[in-house]
Amino acid sequence: MRFVPIDTPKPVSKIGLGTWQFGSKEWGYGPDYEHRAADIVRRALDLGITLFDTAELYGFGRSERILGAALGDDRDKVVVASKIFPVLPVAPVVQQRAVASAARLGVRRLDLYQVHQPNPVVADTTTMRGMRALQDVGLVDEVGVSNYSLRRWEFAEAALGRRVLSNQVRYSLVDRGPEDDLIPYAERTGRIVIAYSPLAQGFLSGRYDATHPPSGAVRRANPYFLPENLARGAALIDTVRQVADAHDATPSQIALAYLIRHPNVVAIPGASSVEQVERNAAAAEIDLTDDQYAALVDAAGRFRPVTGLAAAPKLIRARLRK
Repeated sequence: MRFVPIDTPKPVSKIGLGTWQFGSKEWGYGPDYEHRAADIVRRALDLGITLFDTAELYGFGRSERILGAALGDDRDKVVVASKIFPVLPVAPVVQQRAVASAARLGVRRLDLYQVHQPNPVVADTTTMRGMRALQDVGLVDEVGVSNYSLRRWEFAEAALGRRVLSNQVRYSLVDRGPEDDLIPYAERTGRIVIAYSPLAQGFLSGRYDATHPPSGAVRRANPYFLPENLARGAALIDTVRQVADAHDATPSQIALAYLIRHPNVVAIPGASSVEQVERNAAAAEIDLTDDQYAALVDAAGRFRPVTGLAAAPKLIRARLRK
């Protein structure tokens, strides 16, 4: 395993484990998945993964409970990250919700506590006042944000008066917006970009095509899995497969290797099995050549999916056909 070259109390692995699916039925992993989740966490620990990301919203607290129980006595050895869903993120509420998350996780200290998304009405001034109080009493180590623009990330840091270590954003070969500003900022300032949906919810795995779309409510709601977009993405997937063949790797591993080639980027893919977390962890050891990286950038730039309002009617029709 490789780690982010930043001074943190505990090392942050370049590949982490996202746990949105823990306790959440919408992924369609089946009723026995909760038991498999513990095996996945234990294997992740064996492989050197140190970043485990959850949120109070995931499974309405079940993800935190499952993760905490699976980590067991190793909770204090790794970076346990959770997130507050900012319905009313004023200082007293932030403090109260952090206490609740820590209790569900079974930890005395949240290594990274993040604001799940920016609140359009409540300013970060009061939210970060709560975060600062949590740091002062020792319940929170590092503060992070999620889905923040660069401008708001900088404002949150000014409001906290200390570093806001990370910004967790959607980032993958098909969602490359963070490369414009967030990643350069992180590299300049010694911050971290945490990439969620680093495989675009499996779009980049090569398992799906126009005739074999995925199941599960989450993926059915993702416009990338419209048959038209699966067809448009075939050339990109072919390029990913070619690079994968050169490394005796899988397309998913190459998609992860692309992201973590940036020194200040961490990817947090989920895992539906022990074998998948093993493959994800192995991606940390893949070194793409400059030519391979350029080929992936070029192929990703040529992918033009149907998204936004244009995709809405197609998504509704696809949903009704299920």
